[in-house]
Amino acid sequence: MSNAALELLLTRRSVKALAEPGPTPADLERMLTAAARVPDHKSMVPWRFIVFEGDARLTFGKALADVLQAEDKEPPSAVRLDTERQRLMGAPTVVAVISRVKDKPGAPEWEQVLSCGAACQNLVLAANALGFGANWVTRWYAYSPGVAAHLGLAKDERIAGFIHIGTAKERQPDRTRPLLADVVTRYGA
Repeated sequence: MSNAALELLLTRRSVKALAEPGPTPADLERMLTAAARVPDHKSMVPWRFIVFEGDARLTFGKALADVLQAEDKEPPSAVRLDTERQRLMGAPTVVAVISRVKDKPGAPEWEQVLSCGAACQNLVLAANALGFGANWVTRWYAYSPGVAAHLGLAKDERIAGFIHIGTAKERQPDRTRPLLADVVTRYGA
C-alpha cells in the first residue's frame, strides 16, 4: 500500500537550481495556506510571510547590496555586490518567513519559534507536493539589522529564512542522512 504523503516526506530534498515556471498565484496561495496550518499554541500566529516575485526580487537584491556595503567591515568586491543584487533571481518566487514572538502567559517563546519553523517546513513540503522544487536558506542577510530595517521588521520579529520556489532544473542527489541508531533512544530501555 502506497502513501503519497509519507513518500513525499521520505524523498524531500532541497533544490538549489530552480527556474521558471514558478508557482501560479493559486499554487502559491495553496502553499501559504498549508504553511499556516501548523501547531500554534494559543493561536498566536507567530509568523508571517513576505513574497518576492518578478522585479521585486531585483529591487530587494539592490537593497541587499546597499546593506552589505554599509554593514561589511571590508569594502565588498564588485563581484560580491553583483552576487547580492542577483541573490533572489535564482528562483521565480521567494518567500521570507518572519518569526514574531509575543509575550503571552502559557505560550512560551520556544513554542512560537518552533511554530514558525514548522511553517517554513510546511511551505517547502507544499511546494514539493505541487511539483516544485524548494530550498530554505538564511545566509548573512537573514541576520542583518539593515535588512530587517529595510523589510520593516518589528522589534519582536526575526527572519526565519527565505524559501526559494521554482521548477527544479536537475534532480538533486540525496545527502547522507543520520542512522536512526545514532539519533533514537528508547526511554526506560
